[in-house]
Amino acid sequence: MTDSTPAMPEAIECPLCLGKGELSRTEVLERLGMKDFARVAQLSAEEAIRLILKKEKDAEQARWAKFDAELARRVAEVTGKHNAELQKLQAEKTELEAAQKLAEEQKKAEIARARADLEAALSGEKAKANDLARQGKDYLQEITDLRERNQELEGAMAKIARVGKKEEMDFAEEAHSWPGIWIGEKLPRNGDYLMAFADAAGNALEPIMVIDNKDKATVAEADVRKLVRDARERKLPVAVLVTREESQLRHVDRQCRWAQEDGIWLLRSTRAWLPRDLEVLRPVFERMRAEGPDFLQRNTALAAEVQRTLANIDEIEGHLKKAGTAIEKAQALTAKYRARLTGLCDTAAGVRQVPGKREGRKGRASAGNGNGTQEHQQANQQEESA
Repeated sequence: MTDSTPAMPEAIECPLCLGKGELSRTEVLERLGMKDFARVAQLSAEEAIRLILKKEKDAEQARWAKFDAELARRVAEVTGKHNAELQKLQAEKTELEAAQKLAEEQKKAEIARARADLEAALSGEKAKANDLARQGKDYLQEITDLRERNQELEGAMAKIARVGKKEEMDFAEEAHSWPGIWIGEKLPRNGDYLMAFADAAGNALEPIMVIDNKDKATVAEADVRKLVRDARERKLPVAVLVTREESQLRHVDRQCRWAQEDGIWLLRSTRAWLPRDLEVLRPVFERMRAEGPDFLQRNTALAAEVQRTLANIDEIEGHLKKAGTAIEKAQALTAKYRARLTGLCDTAAGVRQVPGKREGRKGRASAGNGNGTQEHQQANQQEESA
């Protein structure tokens, strides 16, 4: 029976005594010889429900116990996986920390090594700079001495020069004297002259160069830009800036005498260097004539080699000038000491020929020989020091 079905009353009115007394339902049914089947059924149903509820409760507890066990197992499994992954991550973290530490140590070592190399290179460069400064000072002193000597020589030559002799040839006249060179007339604008190599008939060969002569204290960047602009206006691939003296070129011009400026190949030279530079560049011009004006643009390594070649030739010429100066100094000192020794020998010979007493003559001769020997020794010492 369900809970919604009302329960039968335990006490009922007795049909025998017409309600004068009350008997229990069970007693009335027993007196009538009947059993309370409804009550038994109710109790049986209640017992069955109780047993079913108990069984369901036990089953539910069993299911909950199984659920708890499965949950614990899965939690343990997930915890194990998590712990394994955590240990793996910790191991990877340890490896990464070790690798990072090693990388930092290597970086510090490399930085220390690079710093040591840079300090060594800096020390070397400082030493080179000091040497260059000392050499520059020596060169400046030598240049000063040479300039003074040149001024003296120019003054002496001016005194003995014949009347009407030209001091220096004009550039065009000088260029006409160079073999295999064609030079045009004086240009009214955009440069001074046009110059090129000449064929057997004396005709100009490509490429034609525009020449700009400068006779000023120092050339300026504006002079270079103007010459490049003149070459572009005349559509010529090569331009030449010519100074009278080497000192009129800037340091940057002497360091990079052959280079490309705004699509124009520019040669920085002097009157003394120009014939030599043209001979050096002759094979390059022949290739430009055969393969086109853009030959050097397509062969940058060759252009760089030409630049290095000109720099090396300038350096060789500088060493030759120094060697010539040293030879001249040695020749001058040789002539000086030869004349001095000749005078000493003449003096010694004259002392030996002086008349007088034998003892006095010997004394004077010995004294003269002693002075001559002493002066001769001093001259030898000065020659060795020189």
